[in-house]
Amino acid sequence: MPQTILIVEDEAEIARFIQQLLAKEGFTCLHSRDGEDAVRQCQTHRPNLVILDWMLPGWDGLEVCTRIRKQGGIYDPYILMLTAKAEDFNRVIGLSTGADDYLVKPFSPMELVARVRALLRRSLRQEDRSQTYRTRHFTIDLDRHIATRQVSGAAQELELTTIEFDLLATFLSHPGRAWSRTHLVEKLWGDDFFGEERVVDNHVARLRKKIETDPAHPQFVQTVVGIGYKFEDGEP
Repeated sequence: MPQTILIVEDEAEIARFIQQLLAKEGFTCLHSRDGEDAVRQCQTHRPNLVILDWMLPGWDGLEVCTRIRKQGGIYDPYILMLTAKAEDFNRVIGLSTGADDYLVKPFSPMELVARVRALLRRSLRQEDRSQTYRTRHFTIDLDRHIATRQVSGAAQELELTTIEFDLLATFLSHPGRAWSRTHLVEKLWGDDFFGEERVVDNHVARLRKKIETDPAHPQFVQTVVGIGYKFEDGEP
């Protein structure tokens, strides 16, 4: 099945250029000219990746990104933000809108294709990984793609996005290990990731909201000052 990409761009020539470029690479492309339509198309067509322009009529790219992330459920597309200035993406990270990568205009066709493929490439590239990871409160079944938490003696299934699932699986694979952002990027996106490593912080924050009783004072996903993050839980 070809992967679907939604191009959110109000400039017709740029949108047509991107669409023709990605169609040649075998992707199915959709197009939206404004933010409200983009959110509707995500709900209807569920694209694998959204190429989202920063400057749009009506809702800007930040608003669209935030609304896509708040749709709920397990559907969670990768988002590649197009910006006119590299400095703009610092605001994206700071506002925790959830963009996965960014590309500064003007960009080369080869770089755009490379970044799209890097985001869509399969996560957690571990050929010899265990099928199941367990700690005292959590279980991850990699084959069935199910994550559960023990609450009051009962298993409660967690609704995690793909990135959140892979992030939790990485943590459970080595409880107590301190992971740098660089190592987490390699696990989640591979060593050909082009974006800002601080994007990891966004996904950690979102994971904490789903597994921690008090995300502001996390019990499980802990910050390691000067390094990154580690996962602490007891033996099953």
